[in-house]
Amino acid sequence: MKHSLKWLCGAGALLLPLSVMAAPAVEDLTAQSNSLYQQANTHMSGGGTLTLLNQLDEQVQEIARLRGRVDELEYQFKRMTEMSQQRYLDLEQRVSGGDSAGENGQVVDAQAASAVSGSASTGSSVASNGDAQKDYENAFAKVQSRDFDGAIVAFEAFVVDHGDSNLAANAHYWLGELYSAKNQLDSSAQAFDTVISEYSQSSKVPDAMYKLGLVKARQGKAQESRTLLQTLVKQYPDSKAGTMAKDFLASGG
Repeated sequence: MKHSLKWLCGAGALLLPLSVMAAPAVEDLTAQSNSLYQQANTHMSGGGTLTLLNQLDEQVQEIARLRGRVDELEYQFKRMTEMSQQRYLDLEQRVSGGDSAGENGQVVDAQAASAVSGSASTGSSVASNGDAQKDYENAFAKVQSRDFDGAIVAFEAFVVDHGDSNLAANAHYWLGELYSAKNQLDSSAQAFDTVISEYSQSSKVPDAMYKLGLVKARQGKAQESRTLLQTLVKQYPDSKAGTMAKDFLASGG
């Protein structure tokens, strides 16, 4: 009996290592799982980056297209403004008649020159001293000889030296004409506006309103131009400037 137990124990001892050796191995899948997650994450990250790059490229192309469109619209606007200015100049010349050509193809109103010259001669004995009259005539002579730069210098000096003269309004008016002829529209508008606002009793106010209306049109301020010219027609319906303004508006100005 003892021998049988010994034999069984020996057999059991022999079988135990064999059973352990034959048991299936349990692998550690944690590391493998983490590796797969990292690979998937890397794959997704790469795909997302590619998508973002494609979207960015599309946006860059769209911005370039829009920028080109803006440049095109700016060019078209500039051309329309130039054509509009030329249209107003053509209308002004047809309405006003005989003008003297100045720089940049602009004009100085010959009829206005005659009117201002006449007012300088007849009004000098009223409130203008000899120096003011002489300085005014010297400045106006430069207009007649088409020395516009010299005339501007002379009239600018006149309004400083003789600001209280009855010829000051006329001098500001001529500065408006001269700056307009040189296509310096801001300075022209300021000079005409000075006549209107600071010399409201001057006979040159209707003419200044008419010219300021034309300058505003050339500046691209069509609505301001029409409003001013309509006001001129209403306030001075019988004046020559009012008549010209009415004709100008009727002609499409």
